[in-house]
Amino acid sequence: MAADVRALNRSAWDLAVTKGNRWTVPVSPEAIAAARRGEWEVLLTPTRAVPRAWFPPLAGLDVLGLASGGGQQGPILAAAGARVTVLDNSPRQLGQDRMVADRDGLSLTTVEGDMADLPFEDASFDLIFHPCSNSFVPEVRPVWREAFRVLRPRGVMLAGFTNPIAYAFDEKPGPAGEFTLRHRIPCSDLTTRSALARDQMIARGEPLSFSHTLEDQIGGQLEAGFLLTSLFEDIWAEEPLSEYFPLFIATRAVKP
Repeated sequence: MAADVRALNRSAWDLAVTKGNRWTVPVSPEAIAAARRGEWEVLLTPTRAVPRAWFPPLAGLDVLGLASGGGQQGPILAAAGARVTVLDNSPRQLGQDRMVADRDGLSLTTVEGDMADLPFEDASFDLIFHPCSNSFVPEVRPVWREAFRVLRPRGVMLAGFTNPIAYAFDEKPGPAGEFTLRHRIPCSDLTTRSALARDQMIARGEPLSFSHTLEDQIGGQLEAGFLLTSLFEDIWAEEPLSEYFPLFIATRAVKP
């Protein structure tokens, strides 16, 4: 089933590029020029910029953008001086990164692959930047294990993910604006939706998503060997549930 999920989500994100989904729109030449001057910020979650103090000095750093295609974070980090490799499941998302690199003369490598089975040697990177994307894989602990493997000692992993409680409620509010507590956590589009609803979702080209518990998202990092050093929460005003609790979490972890 995991192989089917990967193929379906690859197609879904390829389609998202053609539709101009927010997370597929490349950064502007002006943003790249600013990053070259040292004026930059990037997102792990929808709205809150990652603190600059979370980053080691980027000049000459080997950075892996883990499941971060779309022509956004990778090119900015490359313009800021890092040697960047972007891995993503979607060829068209990777195409956005190559477009920015070609347009603005950046040195940037793109690799199509599975975030839970990385095609890199052990200890290949100094920094891993992993924006909210692991909700599109059925199991997240393999992602943390692979990230730990390819990171060098004293390397840093910055990761964003969805607060699992967000998946417990119906996606849309009722007539009076109320939300119904509906699903057990963890849940997935493979099990919580009816076969008809799931087929309709796939026919519309929407990606399949999966909630992961905090035990898997944070405890999984610790189990893999990381040391958690910082954390912040974020909202997204476009999502009504943000009125009640932060929908996203970002973490900073290091490999001893």
